[in-house]
Amino acid sequence: MTYLRRLGIDTYMLLLIATVVIGLVLPVQGVAADVLKQITFWAVALLFFLYGAKLDAASIRSGMLNWRLQGLTFAATYLLFPLLGLAFAFMFGGVLGPDLTFGLIFLAVLPSTIQSSIAFTGMAGGNVPAAICAASFSNLIGVVLTPALVAVFLHQGGGAISGAAVVKIALQILLPFVIGQISRPIVGDLVKRHKAATLLVDRGAILLIVYSAFSAGTVSGLWYAIPGTSLILLYGVVVLFLALAMGIMTFTGRALGLPDEDRAVLFFCGSTKSLASGLPIATALVPAATLGATVLPLMLYHLTQLFVCALVAQRKSQALADARDESVLPAS
Repeated sequence: MTYLRRLGIDTYMLLLIATVVIGLVLPVQGVAADVLKQITFWAVALLFFLYGAKLDAASIRSGMLNWRLQGLTFAATYLLFPLLGLAFAFMFGGVLGPDLTFGLIFLAVLPSTIQSSIAFTGMAGGNVPAAICAASFSNLIGVVLTPALVAVFLHQGGGAISGAAVVKIALQILLPFVIGQISRPIVGDLVKRHKAATLLVDRGAILLIVYSAFSAGTVSGLWYAIPGTSLILLYGVVVLFLALAMGIMTFTGRALGLPDEDRAVLFFCGSTKSLASGLPIATALVPAATLGATVLPLMLYHLTQLFVCALVAQRKSQALADARDESVLPAS
């Protein structure tokens, strides 16, 4: 396991892969699927309640004062990514097919990660308050902006997004976050003291949605309809997507002369996509029969971004530790 951690592979990644396999081999069906759907809904609501309870006003103020960094991160998430998604859909849509192509576009309009981007920023010695603000703001506005962008793309293809779906997303993500913020004076310290429980809710909610989504795809026969060559091409496209996004974030941070702490925020918050927000949004917007294909690009992207971000953060952390060691060595 130590060797795998050095490669950026942790227990969570292994559990994600195992959950996908179980969803393919032992899918949940019928009444059990309905029960799982309800459990998943409330698990995600609890997750965003905890996010709200953890976010303090001081972090919000400190992060928002760095308006240039916040603007760059927002533009990367909701301007650069959608444009890249449309370009990739145009180039590879004919080979991937409509369901996977829509999944690629859906990936492009999602908010950035919260928990992992903040953790990686801290590990790399970055500006943690700015990362907290950027990631949280991205997810809150994503409740409205992501369905709106999806609606624009669907309208071009003859589809539409119902108002009921947007309300469901708001009730599952935005409302619990607001309640968490309001109740923070009461439960904030308790949440901070039990970080392991918060992490368990975070990972557990994601695993539940992944299992539900891939089970639905198995039951509907979706996976048999996707050629193996399309899956291989999809992963190549996803890797190229991630590499391009990370390359642009790195170049932009250097070109604009951002300090190292802010570059870390731009890199980890500007190039990542949230599985925790993306899966419930997809569940509300997409029919169960095609849900698996819609979230498959996001799953592949999420696993790959975790792997790459872990490597980058670990190397940056080690470089900072080496620099501190050199600074305390006596002069020869």
